[in-house]
Amino acid sequence: MKEKFMNEAIKEAEKAIKLNEIPVGVVIVLNNKIIARGYNQKEISQNSLMHAEIIAINKACKKLKSWRLNDCKMYVTLEPCNMCMGAIVESRISKIYYGIDNLKSHKLNMKIIGNNNIDMEGGILEKECKTLLDDFFKNMRGK
Repeated sequence: MKEKFMNEAIKEAEKAIKLNEIPVGVVIVLNNKIIARGYNQKEISQNSLMHAEIIAINKACKKLKSWRLNDCKMYVTLEPCNMCMGAIVESRISKIYYGIDNLKSHKLNMKIIGNNNIDMEGGILEKECKTLLDDFFKNMRGK
């Protein structure tokens, strides 16, 4: 089941690539059903807040008509940054599954989840998620 939803997050990340955005994709799941999707849109929006996680959280809140996403799970290709972890904590998402570690954020994220009731599991389709990011940055450097 984890791989199924991470594959959906990867599809979102692929949408970002087509827009020259860093390929991070997210799906939010409630009762084994996707209720929201998102991918990075910072460049096209020229808005530093338009991370995939924030976009998906906004959509999930609208769908549920609540800021409380208590029983929701998030699947994201890259471990969330600290800004997004703050939004995840505030929205009360219960579990985060991610593909690859975010080396810039991982240490603080461990403190954040330690102080909150959030479960995290990394390494879901890690190879596929890493390949997306590696290929994107190789292509960007080549231009």
